[in-house]
Amino acid sequence: MEIRAVDEYNEGGHLIYAENFIGAFVRGKTKEEALGKFKSEIGQYARWLGMEIDDADCTIAVVQEKRSGLQVCDADSDVLFNSEIPPLSRQEYDLLKARSLKSAKDFLALYDSIPNKTGTVLAPRKTFYGPVPVTARDMYEHTKNVNTYYFGEIKVPVPNEPDIYTCRRKGFETVEERSSFLSNAVYDGSYGEQWSLRKVCRRFLWHDRIHARAMYKMAVSLCGSDSVGNPFCFTR
Repeated sequence: MEIRAVDEYNEGGHLIYAENFIGAFVRGKTKEEALGKFKSEIGQYARWLGMEIDDADCTIAVVQEKRSGLQVCDADSDVLFNSEIPPLSRQEYDLLKARSLKSAKDFLALYDSIPNKTGTVLAPRKTFYGPVPVTARDMYEHTKNVNTYYFGEIKVPVPNEPDIYTCRRKGFETVEERSSFLSNAVYDGSYGEQWSLRKVCRRFLWHDRIHARAMYKMAVSLCGSDSVGNPFCFTR
């Protein structure tokens, strides 16, 4: 099995995506450190999807690199994959949509399972976008609220309420009202970043995964593993 990797990097570190496991990613101060985490990441990702993967035969090929001026060490990212530009087939779109909706549903299930949604064991800190969410409620609200942002970058208006799953489903319904949505047009979005429908799906999966992992680890430390669901199949 080959992992096709896209490396977004600068002196601050590497944020590396799995092009063929949409949403899976690793980070590290060096490329080698980041790539060394891929087998574990792909194993967890596969379990989330109910897939069986033999990571003993896993190889990694870096298929695209982008030097970034962003703070990739804090997961600030704007790369558009070369593979995110061509038109979509209906089969691929249905798969990306299904995984994006599963991710939203599982994120909501994780959040709902946490007994203490306003407590935390994390110390406050700031990154480029301001204070980092430290409670389960803050992590959920932050993740839910990117629905409007990501869909908006491809000119699809959608509200953030009532919950992360419902508003994401409504977004895809609005996408499908366009007769040409499978053309996967590339849009010039905010801050000079380029977007396509395929990229929006990848960003949903990736962003959910970042904050679901943080939420799960924090909640387990706060409430105990027996009290917290683990729909993403994370290891502690």
